[in-house]
Amino acid sequence: MTAEKNELQVLIEQLRTQTIHSHVMKQNISAASVGWHIDHSILVINQIISALKQSDPNTYTSKFNFKRFLVFNLNKLPRGKAKAPKHVIPRNEFDLLATETEMNRAIQHIEQLDQLHKNNYFQHPYFGALNLKHTRKMLSLHTKHHLKIIRDILSN
Repeated sequence: MTAEKNELQVLIEQLRTQTIHSHVMKQNISAASVGWHIDHSILVINQIISALKQSDPNTYTSKFNFKRFLVFNLNKLPRGKAKAPKHVIPRNEFDLLATETEMNRAIQHIEQLDQLHKNNYFQHPYFGALNLKHTRKMLSLHTKHHLKIIRDILSN
């Protein structure tokens, strides 16, 4: 791993700077707190990279998906259009120590991405099978999406 941080690591550091606002909520922006958005984002990164690492690149098949095509070309996730699957919904109240531990785990996972085959993949509920390249893009879009919601919650 080079000394240079990749985009996902930079995004995690941006999430880390928002932990001091974990309790803040603004119902007209989101029903969830800043802490929930942070925990959800980290949970998504950790679970998806774990799924990538467990996948068999020999079974990956590329298939056109219009929703993926649209979102990836717009470079933005629409707000309020999708519901997070249960397994990536934070179960507990925000706990800074637990969140820091999961952030460090996410950084380690991200560092391991370069060791994976380009056809390691995971099955996204809306976008279908995403290979390594598409997964990196989706994780970046997803994290930026939640950082934008956090910024909106914190704006006056």
